[in-house]
Amino acid sequence: MDELNGTIITLGGYVEVNKYRYVYFFIMIIVYLLILCCNLTIVYLIWKHKNLHEPMYIFIAALLLNCVLYSTSVYPKLLIDFLSEKQVISYSACLFQFYIFYTFCGSEFTLLSAMAYDRYVSICKPLQYPTIMTKTTVSIFLFVAWLLPACHIAVSVILSAKTKLCTSTLKAIFCNNAIYRLQCVTSKIINIFGVVALLDLAILPMLFIVFTYIQILIITYRSCKEVRKKAAETCLPHLMVLISFSILCAYDISIARVESYLPKSVRLIMMLQVVLCQPLFNPLIYGLKMKEISKHLKRLFLPATRI
Repeated sequence: MDELNGTIITLGGYVEVNKYRYVYFFIMIIVYLLILCCNLTIVYLIWKHKNLHEPMYIFIAALLLNCVLYSTSVYPKLLIDFLSEKQVISYSACLFQFYIFYTFCGSEFTLLSAMAYDRYVSICKPLQYPTIMTKTTVSIFLFVAWLLPACHIAVSVILSAKTKLCTSTLKAIFCNNAIYRLQCVTSKIINIFGVVALLDLAILPMLFIVFTYIQILIITYRSCKEVRKKAAETCLPHLMVLISFSILCAYDISIARVESYLPKSVRLIMMLQVVLCQPLFNPLIYGLKMKEISKHLKRLFLPATRI
């Protein structure tokens, strides 16, 4: 079955695409345009306004840009597939899509970790904040946030490219972790690197975030009302995004495990939620809950409004 490595993979996760192709296409292109507009608008506001050139807002801009990038790894191909007679992709292109999608998904956790650390220093060590959270520190955090997942996922992709395939039908609408089911035998090395990646890119960052927020909670509990208010305003959006993204990641991991036990339409809905919710949820939360960003949004869309 070595020849399958160079053949075409059929994406078999679609439901009655021939019947509803234009409905699917219209809905998904509207969603994709909303994702682009919502995320890039906030990124633009942070770039334009000098009072938003602070580490907290720079990390928010990076997070929203990250949403755009991993959405773009999926949506253009989805839109093409909805209008195509056959929903297919080459195995090499499938691995590339897998690489881009999971690299930027991994970056989301590392960026949220950097944001948690920024809030920890701001609230728990306010006098040291300017010397700790310098431009160099922020640049290093951003560099590591994108480099670390890229290196981890690259190992899994390189190893997967060399494995034998026993089937050319992927029970998905894009190349997610279900690609491992195409392989005749998943190697132990791939499994080990998968566990290491999960540990480094999800579990450890999540534990770090929990630890920092416990410290913030302890400090704010002992502080005055003003400090508690500031902590709630800046930390609550991050926590909401973290919880939402963690649920979706668990959702994505579970899809490949339970796919054979679920109806095709249920699997389709589950896969769509993975790429629909977070890219729309993030700008909504930061646009509404972050006071300074909300002010600039109102000025942009309601210029006559006095704030």
